Formats: sequence, structure tokens, C-alpha cells
Amino acid sequence: MPNTKFLLQNMSHFIALGFGSGLSKKAPGTLGTLVALPFFLLINETNIIFQVLFVTVSFFIGLWASNITSESLKLKDPSCIVIDEVAAFLLLLILINPNLYQAIYAFILFRLFDIWKPYPISWLEEKYSGGFGIMIDDIGAALMAFIIYTITNYAF
Repeated sequence: MPNTKFLLQNMSHFIALGFGSGLSKKAPGTLGTLVALPFFLLINETNIIFQVLFVTVSFFIGLWASNITSESLKLKDPSCIVIDEVAAFLLLLILINPNLYQAIYAFILFRLFDIWKPYPISWLEEKYSGGFGIMIDDIGAALMAFIIYTITNYAF
């Protein structure tokens, strides 16, 4: 488990570890997911093109940072790397533009899919490695959460 010294030794570590949230000994992925909220609040009132660009840049920065950090830790997908949760949950929030209750529901759905990893999320996690592998399964979880969110939103 990395420490504060590791976090601060390299900008990629700082980013990959969700600005420190990944250092949490309990539920770092859940805590890291919440890091997306301030970013969403910052860009929520901007136009959709900027939002999509912001998420895309976040994905590629996360890919870079998680690749370097996972190599430094010599682990395939360490739980302390949470930039994948940040970028993926940010994507989900932008897709649904939620109120508070919808954001809580989306958070629960995202965490369930990210932890459970049903097919095709599990396939993405197994097929890809490095920074891309770390990032893409969480994007898959966000898209699965979006599908279920949309279905249940229209059904109820």
C-alpha cells in the first residue's frame, strides 16, 4: 500500500491515487468515486462540448497516470489507483445531469457495477492491461450504470 511519500513523489501518482483519496485503507474506490463530484459541479453549467472534452482529457490523463503508477507499484490494477473511478463516474454524471437524488442513485449503480463487474465489464478487465485496462473497465461500469439508470428512470 503506497503512502503519502509515494503520492507526492510524482505527479502521475498524485493523479492516479485520486489526489490522495486512493490512500484510504477502507473503500478507496468508493472514496475515489466521490472525487468526481467537485469536478462535475465545476463543469456542470458549461456546454456539452466542453464537458465531453473534459471527460475525454480526464480519461487520457488517467490512462497515463495509472500506467506509470501501476508499473511503479508492480501491480496490474491496484485498488489505490482511483482515477479510473473519478473519470468514469464523471462521465456518468455528465450523461445523466442529475439532481441530488439521481446522483445518489447513479453513484450506487456505478459502485455496484464497478465492484460486481458483470460481463462485459469483466471481459474488459481481463482483456486489457496497463493504464488502458485500469481505465476501460470503469468506463464500462459507468456505461452499464447509465443503461440501467435510463431504463429505470423511464420505467418509474
